Amino acid sequence: MAPTTRQPAEHQDPPAADAPASPAARGKGRPRSAAADQAILDATREALAELGWGGLTMGDVAQRAGVAKTTLYRRWPSKSELVVDAIASLFDQLECADRGSLQADIEAVVARFAELLTLPETQAALLALFAEGSRDPQLRRRIRERIVQPQKVLVELGRANAQARGEMDPDRDPAAADEEIGIIFDTIAGTVEHRLLVSGEPVTPEWIRRFTTLLLGPFPGLLHRPAAEA
Repeated sequence: MAPTTRQPAEHQDPPAADAPASPAARGKGRPRSAAADQAILDATREALAELGWGGLTMGDVAQRAGVAKTTLYRRWPSKSELVVDAIASLFDQLECADRGSLQADIEAVVARFAELLTLPETQAALLALFAEGSRDPQLRRRIRERIVQPQKVLVELGRANAQARGEMDPDRDPAAADEEIGIIFDTIAGTVEHRLLVSGEPVTPEWIRRFTTLLLGPFPGLLHRPAAEA
């Protein structure tokens, strides 16, 4: 998602009292089971791939995961919350690989991101979440917190790696840098999602190279930089 730099701990999703679907135990009573949580998330993605959003039910997920419906509802009170976390756990696999140049780093992340987007369960979930989120501000917020924000960290890490290699100058204005990171993330994620989910076109290695070359076009020094020079 070469040695890799995983997301720093402060950017991972911490347990939160107002996030019922977080991996941590909630309230008093029996501690939550990580194995049960994983079984539920796996079952959710399996059901999405087979049945789509409309066919997925909490009861079916509980049966597939081998847990009681009461157990499922204690963890995820709604289907939308469950689906968000099931897809977020897939995207948590993405890593920022230090491959010696910013272009190579971006190409590696884009390739893995595209691979995840080709999964039937990912496509069914994202298209449904986009539609549901347009009517539900709370769901949009949850999508930002669980899916968007953790993946923006990859852009931050890629930028930091490029700066450490001397490819980019250090940030002088944190606010401007944060805005640029958001724009870069939106450009990459939006372009790949549109190509795969809207246009239905493949994301090939050749396309990825053309895309990253265009993305980095204003910065000629970042293009085709051999790893040995980094």
